[in-house]
Amino acid sequence: MSFPRTKEQVARMRAACAVAAKVLYELKQLVRPGVTTQDLDEAGRDLIAANGARSADYGYQIGNRRYPAHTCISVNEEVVHGVPSLRRVIQDGDIVSIDVTVRYEGYVGDNAVTIPVGEIRPELQKLISVTEHSLVLGIAQARPGNRIGDISHAVQTYVESHGFGVVRDYVGHGVGEQMHEPPEIPNFGKPGRGLVIKPGMTLAIEPMVNLGHYRTKVLSDGWTVVTADGSPSAHFEHTILVTDKGAEILTVPPAVS
Repeated sequence: MSFPRTKEQVARMRAACAVAAKVLYELKQLVRPGVTTQDLDEAGRDLIAANGARSADYGYQIGNRRYPAHTCISVNEEVVHGVPSLRRVIQDGDIVSIDVTVRYEGYVGDNAVTIPVGEIRPELQKLISVTEHSLVLGIAQARPGNRIGDISHAVQTYVESHGFGVVRDYVGHGVGEQMHEPPEIPNFGKPGRGLVIKPGMTLAIEPMVNLGHYRTKVLSDGWTVVTADGSPSAHFEHTILVTDKGAEILTVPPAVS
């Protein structure tokens, strides 16, 4: 379960999340035209190892399928779980979503960001901005006494007010000793519904937003999720700790001097 957490458990969660945030920050700096998604994944693998951690993605099993890479890198119409490939070369005008999940000291830190590459179309910049701000609004609802549906509703109403589609097939989740723990945190729903939020919960909140319709499908690799209509998609994620005062973001990027 994602709660309650002891002080020692919270300390380990902080450490895992700090590594995840550092790796994601450093990986972002490598995104540029001409780089393949496999290049980025190999860099992510090395950065995770250099920080004494392991990828929580690599070998992750669903049924008889194991995820083959160390990070998830999704480009343009790819929503989440993009499998890195030498064939996917990043181009000017792309948007690239990077999801880094690490295991460190027995706990998991999980975060994601969508990055513009060079000059992007105005509607793509709006998609990124709206998705990122919907995460801020969702996190603001993660406070004691609220319910999971309050997070979901905040994300959905803001995103849909801008005419974008909120992905239904994939959701946020609790996180701790495992990458995916209860409760599920949809990015759509009604306020006042679902589990009551309590101090000590550690949650991964992650809006996934499509420029077009919210429907998705999975490619033949069994992992990469794409928009059903081929429209671009954006994805932002933080791991948070619920405290008596509200949400504390654990995957804060490192300060840049």
